[in-house]
Amino acid sequence: MMTEQTQNIPIRGEHPLKRILSDFFDNRIAVVALLIFLLITFFALFASWISPQNPFDLKQINILDNRLSPGSESMTGIVYWLGTDDQGRDMLSAIFYGLRISLFVGGASTGISLLIGIVFGLAAAFWGGRIDNLIMRIVDIQLSFPAILVAVILIAILGKGIDKVIIAIVLAKWAYFARTIRSVALVERQKEYIDAAICLALPRSRVIFRHLLPNSIAPLIVVGAIQMAHAIALEATLSFLGIGLAITEPSLGLLIANGFEYMLSGKYWISLFPGIALLITIFSINLVGDQLRDVLNPRLQR
Repeated sequence: MMTEQTQNIPIRGEHPLKRILSDFFDNRIAVVALLIFLLITFFALFASWISPQNPFDLKQINILDNRLSPGSESMTGIVYWLGTDDQGRDMLSAIFYGLRISLFVGGASTGISLLIGIVFGLAAAFWGGRIDNLIMRIVDIQLSFPAILVAVILIAILGKGIDKVIIAIVLAKWAYFARTIRSVALVERQKEYIDAAICLALPRSRVIFRHLLPNSIAPLIVVGAIQMAHAIALEATLSFLGIGLAITEPSLGLLIANGFEYMLSGKYWISLFPGIALLITIFSINLVGDQLRDVLNPRLQR
């Protein structure tokens, strides 16, 4: 009879990716969160085709339909399932278009921050010494300020716009990735296979990107998921404050801000439904990232 310890021994020859996927899909909550995020991504990518109207095309907007309650029908026969805002735009369509902007800003800023963090983090871990001290002092200074404060200052300098917001978030976020990969790469740097590659006189770039990086990348997947959710929230905060995206580039944060002044008058849906969409998006990403952390970190597994 097999004991409990022998049952937990992994099958020899089992592919690591197969084990990771198996462990991930064992958590039903994480699977549901992943499906929700994929559905949100689908709505964002195909907003132009599935939205009842283009909420930012003046030819499709009737100002007489402004602030209609959810389920109301316009004079032209269009049913506004989530109501309309103060400009007569369909809230359901506006949320789909807003999701596209929010996901793009969050994904682009996280991806660029990840690349910058990898370069500086690997350089600090591989060469050490003065290079490590210089990079880490910059990282320490960066992390000593809240990300929202850094982003607000940069937006005040750069101005409004999607590209400006992405640059501000990147400059506020890259240090998180640099510190994470440096801490992991420092451990890998002391292992024998790295010393063997250096003794074989392999090019430094090959040692870093073919040997050191692949064995240090796993924690960045988790950090990237969490930081993407935080980047979406950060962009929504900047847009809500009126210093992020322009009114012609509406994200979920701008949609929430547009209806905030009508909350006390009973027009709750203008801010409520975009807020729920933002909450579900961030929550689903965080749940997926949390499960990835459990799967990729053996110490957290039973």
